This record gives sequence, C-alpha cells and structure tokens, in this order.
Amino acid sequence: MSGAASLGYGGPACFNVQRGKQQLQLQLVQQANRSKLFVGKNKTLRGKRVEGVRCSGIGIGDFIGGDLVKFDLGQWLSDVEEHKALAIYSPHEGGYEGRYLNRLRYQGYYFLDLSARGLGDPETTLTKVHPVCPAHLGKQPIARWYFPPEVDYRLEALPSNAKGLVVWIIEAKVLSKAELQFLALLPTLRPKVRVIAECGNWRKFVWKPLKEIAGLTEET
Repeated sequence: MSGAASLGYGGPACFNVQRGKQQLQLQLVQQANRSKLFVGKNKTLRGKRVEGVRCSGIGIGDFIGGDLVKFDLGQWLSDVEEHKALAIYSPHEGGYEGRYLNRLRYQGYYFLDLSARGLGDPETTLTKVHPVCPAHLGKQPIARWYFPPEVDYRLEALPSNAKGLVVWIIEAKVLSKAELQFLALLPTLRPKVRVIAECGNWRKFVWKPLKEIAGLTEET
C-alpha cells in the first residue's frame, strides 16, 4: 500500500510525467465530446433536438475563398483614378493589400515603395535634390551626398507604355498632418503620380481619400 501510494505523491518523476500525460489525454477527449454537441441545425443527439451555432457576418466570400476573390476591386480602381491619393487601412495579419497592389500593376502602373520611417521631409525627398549623410561610425569625416528627386527620377525612367507611377508608402501613420497634406497634393503637382499611404489597421481592407485624412477639402 505504501509503495502504491508513493507513485502519486513524491514518487519518481517518470511516473508523474506519465500521469500528467494521461490527464491531458482525458481532457482532450472530453473537449472532443463536448464539440460533438454542435453538429448542425436541427440535428438530434441521444433523442434530444439541439440547435446549431449561428455565426453572424458570414458571407459568400467565406465559402469560395475570401482571400482570393475581392468584389470591391472595381471600386478600388475607380477611386484611385478619381481621388489619385488614398489612405488605406489593412488587417493586422497583412497580405490583403497585395491583391489591390497587383490589380494596379495589371493596369500598367509602376511602383515606388517607400517607408515613412526615415523618409525625412516628403517634399524634399520626392520632388527636390536632397542631401544624404551616410553613417561615419565616429572615425570617418562627415560626408554629404546628393540624390536626385525620387519621384522625378522614376518618372523619367518609366517606359512609354506605362500608365503612371504609384508612390506606395508604408507606416504612413507616423507622418504629421502637414506631411500627409503634401502627399495628398502630390498628384496635382505630378499628374502621372498616384499616392497610396498605409495610415493604420482595421478589421478588413478599407480606404479613404487622403485629403479627408489630412484635413483638406475636395475644393483645394
């Protein structure tokens, strides 16, 4: 009796591990049995009628591949051509924005991908000759290199059959209101440029005119 009792209390570690595995398997079996209760609507189990679980917000996209089929791509293209500068909000898990990017690529647009972190002054970086100071590590002399305007340089390099240039800015939520206002007005200064700014996250992929986010009216 004393030897049997010692198996559960203060016994060797191998017996305790084996007992923990058995308890874990028992819990998994109990959970599987409870999940079988929800077998569907108007199903019977042990002579009792049970109702299936009803989930709200389910659409046709959940059954035919919601990550592949997007019914708002036509509206996306029309809004890009109408507003020319959009602020987008994508889900946190990412990946959805690639569908909309590829649709613009199919239309003949070329892309300039930039990150708002470290961009500096958008007006100077995108439309003017701007200096860049490389890291000197404390030993080399501080140098200053000058780069051509990012947007103008890409516009001159576009092929003749290109429809335009899309400036896609990630992490645009760190930009100030004045910087967003310049990005919203950039298509006016460069007619062949479209601006897409990732200004945050939402439960699904949505977009708004960048002028509304920056506090500009449509008349300006």
